[in-house]
Amino acid sequence: MIEVKDLTFSYGKGLRGKDKQALRGLNFTVGDGEIFGFLGPNGSGKSTTQKILTGILKGHGGMVSVFGKDLRSVHTREFYQKIGVLFEFPYLYANLSALDNLHYFSSFYPKEQLRDAEELLDELEFKKDFRRKPVSSYSKGMRQRVSMARALISSPKLLFLDEPTNDLDIETLMILEDYLERYYVEDVEKEKIDDMLYTGMMAGVGDQYTYYMTADSLNRYMDDSNGRFGGIGIEVSLTRDGETVIGRVNEGGPAERAGILSGDIIIGVDGEDMRGRTREDIVIRTRGDIGKPVKVKVYRESDNSTPEFEMVREEIVVRSVESRMLEDGMGYILITGFKEKYL
Repeated sequence: MIEVKDLTFSYGKGLRGKDKQALRGLNFTVGDGEIFGFLGPNGSGKSTTQKILTGILKGHGGMVSVFGKDLRSVHTREFYQKIGVLFEFPYLYANLSALDNLHYFSSFYPKEQLRDAEELLDELEFKKDFRRKPVSSYSKGMRQRVSMARALISSPKLLFLDEPTNDLDIETLMILEDYLERYYVEDVEKEKIDDMLYTGMMAGVGDQYTYYMTADSLNRYMDDSNGRFGGIGIEVSLTRDGETVIGRVNEGGPAERAGILSGDIIIGVDGEDMRGRTREDIVIRTRGDIGKPVKVKVYRESDNSTPEFEMVREEIVVRSVESRMLEDGMGYILITGFKEKYL
């Protein structure tokens, strides 16, 4: 249904003359009946990618195919009648009611593919006494429900949801979850839906230190807090551009011996493209069983190169407290983290 290869996009030069590269070499595919999600902090290119796929943004590089056709030629009336879009912000006519908005939007689609507006609002549990009141009197959560109804009313073959959980209360999240369980083409696991919803909510905060932990990620965190795990001896963080940069290379570890440097940007692990992935995802891929090999590909800005390094994972002991004596009898203590056994 969607195929993307080496997608690039730039917003041009910023105030400081630096090229604002929003997407660089993005690759993914989405099959029929598949739920596919983007995770990442603010500025990592999630909304930009969706705007390209829906035809809002022009001028991308690479190959993008939707419904088996090249994106540059697919944006026709027929194409827009096949898709539904929930934008990050609920763009509705404030002087019209929920029903008026839905009826107006429905006028752009063939009657045979339309759903009944009242029935759809019933499914989304939108209050009946507000359906004929102007949108200007709605809360943010109510507006988001109407926007969801607008995206679904044309029975789209392809549905784009940009930050669908923004401004939704717990009750509405449960409705959205129930909707997926009832109408998705295959059986879905409730735990996976919950993880997707809450991971997306936390990612929308835009803070690399605020995130939702699944059961697996919590177990990995507990291993990390013990200060020992199998890995290559690096610490990574996300930049504002959504890139995973190596901030610290452990002295004497596999990464340092291989030649990885602080400031390198991880773009691949074991042949898989890691650009646009979350920090946690990359940590998972670089860690593993002691003695097993791993290949890490990086982008090095200093010489514009993309070297790849092959290493063998070792037991990494994270020393969260380091110290040394300076001149004049002054002591220096560096605390890099709070571990169960080291501080």
